[in-house]
Amino acid sequence: MKDYEPIMSFGEDVAMTYDDVQRGDENAAVAFLEKLAGGGPALELAVGTGRIALPLAARGIRVDGVDISPAMIAQLRTKPSGDRISVTIGDFADVPVPGTYGLIYVVFNTLFNLLTQEDQVRCFENVAAHLTDEGSFVIEAGSPAFLYRLRDDQHVDAESIEVDAVRLDVLRHDPAKQMLDESHVSISRTGVHLNPVAQRYAWPAELDLMARIAGLRLKERWDGWNREPFTGKHNVVSVYGR
Repeated sequence: MKDYEPIMSFGEDVAMTYDDVQRGDENAAVAFLEKLAGGGPALELAVGTGRIALPLAARGIRVDGVDISPAMIAQLRTKPSGDRISVTIGDFADVPVPGTYGLIYVVFNTLFNLLTQEDQVRCFENVAAHLTDEGSFVIEAGSPAFLYRLRDDQHVDAESIEVDAVRLDVLRHDPAKQMLDESHVSISRTGVHLNPVAQRYAWPAELDLMARIAGLRLKERWDGWNREPFTGKHNVVSVYGR
């Protein structure tokens, strides 16, 4: 996507509405992560508005965060106990924090916001440097298997149609570069609003190789936070450690 920068996907307009629609699996995700945290501390990469960090912290675990977007963190700070999450503004691939953690995690496809394989490997390596010997690195990411259903490597989906507004999801796939260029397009009487996002996806096997480069190994893999058996067709939750 020409002239795209990841910060464009997480500006003030997105931050204001980010929590309007919940995914429905937040409680399961928090319970999964709490068990691995072993009492903490934990670090969330791309902590955003605290959708996972805040309920995890409410269970008695110290949660720190890294995020590129001041606007998203401003929304986090408006929530109850939002001021208790220590956040470092920066590129989460750098893991720009001191110390080590028993749990480091990144959810909701966010690892794929790193747009090159080099940056994704760098993230694994930096995570490994901040992970305790018994710690876990958890990645939640959608399976690229859905791309097989695309026609001509693109699609347009009507996400919502109202009498005064239409919201479209427009996506283009570059299989050679493993890139997805996407925009959520809102058309209403007030005008047209674009919310672009680009991602460089990776198959689970590629993630495993990145982990090996960083000195980590796959410990668990599931089709979601409820530990459904892995099929490669749904959301993939991978747990890495030494």
